[in-house]
Amino acid sequence: MKTSKWITGLTIVLCYIFLAQGGRTEPLRIFAAASLQGPLDVISEDWDIDTIINYAGSGTLARQIDYGASADLVILANAYWMDWLIERGQFAGTATDIISNQLVVIGPHGTAPMSNPTKTDLLDRLSGGRLAMGQRASVPAGIYAQAWLENIGAWGTIQNHLAETDNVRAALVLVARGEVPLGIVYSSDAASEEAVSILWRVPSDQHSLIRYPAIALTPTGEDFLAYIETRTDVLISSGFKALQ
Repeated sequence: MKTSKWITGLTIVLCYIFLAQGGRTEPLRIFAAASLQGPLDVISEDWDIDTIINYAGSGTLARQIDYGASADLVILANAYWMDWLIERGQFAGTATDIISNQLVVIGPHGTAPMSNPTKTDLLDRLSGGRLAMGQRASVPAGIYAQAWLENIGAWGTIQNHLAETDNVRAALVLVARGEVPLGIVYSSDAASEEAVSILWRVPSDQHSLIRYPAIALTPTGEDFLAYIETRTDVLISSGFKALQ
């Protein structure tokens, strides 16, 4: 009899936990831009439901979703790929911008800083090497980087000296390992890696606004998105910028 009561009590507790989580037993599935890795991990660890986060370049994530991958929440690093998915009928509704960022030029740790670099300055620093950045056709950080290089009149020359990567974190790794002398990444990426130094902070008016749009596809995704919006302090302390 005591065993029966114990089992009954345990069943009640488990049912309570199940209902408290909205009846969900599967982990929350999040597709997130690679640059969010780190602070988003911290935020998800404090959430009361297990999460599985797929980090990749925004273009890669968008294509995965277009091919049929399912998610509860999608956070990309620019509006282009989010609009692309909406136009293709993958999402209904409006995306919400949650945070911003800043482009920076980086070099291996200890590299001397730059001041308002020109095409000549960049070529001198490259000294025959390559500049690491995300693929300009699909990675938002690469798209922003190209816009900045065009703005300062350097693109025509620098485009022949690139090491393009599948996501911005891969560009960071190339610089951290000393495989290339320069890279263009986000401020948040540089802040996460001790093996690089920030050489120049790109003025935000020299390219389009960096913003991270998010869209929730399930009620649980909506709950987690609302929670992220209460924890932007974690993102800002990791080098992200508040929305203006």
